[in-house]
Amino acid sequence: MPLDSTPPLILASTSAYRRELLGRLHTPFDVVAPDVDETPQPGEQPRQLACRLAMAKARAVAARHPQAVVIGSDQVADLDGQSLGKPLVHDVAVAQLQRMRGRTVVFQTAVAVVCNARSFGQMDLAQVTVRFRDLTDAEIEDYLQAEQPYDCAGSAKSEGLGIVLLDAIDNDDPTALIGLPLIRTARMLRAAGLRFPGAA
Repeated sequence: MPLDSTPPLILASTSAYRRELLGRLHTPFDVVAPDVDETPQPGEQPRQLACRLAMAKARAVAARHPQAVVIGSDQVADLDGQSLGKPLVHDVAVAQLQRMRGRTVVFQTAVAVVCNARSFGQMDLAQVTVRFRDLTDAEIEDYLQAEQPYDCAGSAKSEGLGIVLLDAIDNDDPTALIGLPLIRTARMLRAAGLRFPGAA
């Protein structure tokens, strides 16, 4: 593939949240499931887990699509060095939110961009500090019944009703908490050779 041509773009994720976010860049892309084992390794810190999985997802899909620019991403909720992933079921979501109430949690959102044909690979990490209100059990139950955020790290869907669970959010990349830090992603995509509509 000539380096002055525009490579195809692939999102290595089946997350509806990441698809919606990447769509904001008005650049055509395909979605390919990375099929990566997301089990944490012994002693692995939350930020290490997020970074490893983001790169593993990007590399897994890039190996099958070497001409494409591939985005991999992963998010882990970090509570005092302990990883909180997707709860998947109600009881786990209740336990997560009970642990986080009145506490400060850092959402570690890693993004990796890989293109084998261009020998390109970069990764970055966005950290979002979130302070949770001192939630009652009833508030937690009402929220989970209304939102059912079982596919969100830490059970907190901030772009929806989950915002009422919080006292404060501190970050430098507003979309990071939703699951894909677009400022960092766009920066790496430009470095990989992509151009966006309306951008020089």
